[in-house]
Amino acid sequence: MHDVLGIDVGGSGIKGAMVDLEAGDFAGERLRIPTPKRSTPAACADVIGRIIDAFADQLDADTPVGVTVPAPVVRGVVPWMANLDKGWTDLDAAGFMAKRLKRPTVLINDADAAALAEIQYGAAKGQMGTVIVLTFGTGVGTAIFHNGVLVPNCELGHIELDGVDAESRVSAGAREREELSYEKWAVRLDRYLGFVERLFWPDLFVIGGGISKNHKQFLPLLHLRTPIVPAQLRNRAGIVGAAWAAANADA
Repeated sequence: MHDVLGIDVGGSGIKGAMVDLEAGDFAGERLRIPTPKRSTPAACADVIGRIIDAFADQLDADTPVGVTVPAPVVRGVVPWMANLDKGWTDLDAAGFMAKRLKRPTVLINDADAAALAEIQYGAAKGQMGTVIVLTFGTGVGTAIFHNGVLVPNCELGHIELDGVDAESRVSAGAREREELSYEKWAVRLDRYLGFVERLFWPDLFVIGGGISKNHKQFLPLLHLRTPIVPAQLRNRAGIVGAAWAAANADA
């Protein structure tokens, strides 16, 4: 199988790398370019194009590129955008990117991409039943799988809990903003995950995002029936998942 380019579009940076889909890891160095201050689809497409050009000698002309965005993606359309320019809203972003970049492009929600990487290569590989992958960063990204099949565009971070949007209290960003200790943050996390548990009765929780590297400071403090493990691919997951999605778009 040829290596595939995965690109992860975030609020502060756009990152890309060639991915070895046999190994489930980068095939070489990652390239990061800051996200344009006015993060319109056209401006972001220009940066994505620069990343594609940087890897052009490793790409076949007809091989799709996988691109994540921090928003739901419904049949290629972005119905709502929180962390990039509002010009993305209701855009057929997959068609726009394919035309602008002049190559096949597969667009996927960033949390879904990260979760796909964990299902295919990481902490949830081979796990049957219901798996919920949660990434804790500025917000809370979530993805649900049943027997390895993704239910796309789940936004469980926006569940209302105690009268507020859950991610406003349980994200890693909230922990930093309020200067919470891991012990105090774990109390909030425990309540949130317990609520999600009672809605879905999953077989496994996987916790990702940058905070997962400190999992020993908070996972032992939780009181859940569901087994819970840290993600394995961490900040590589979005790129790896985007590449996997591109390679398997017609599967």
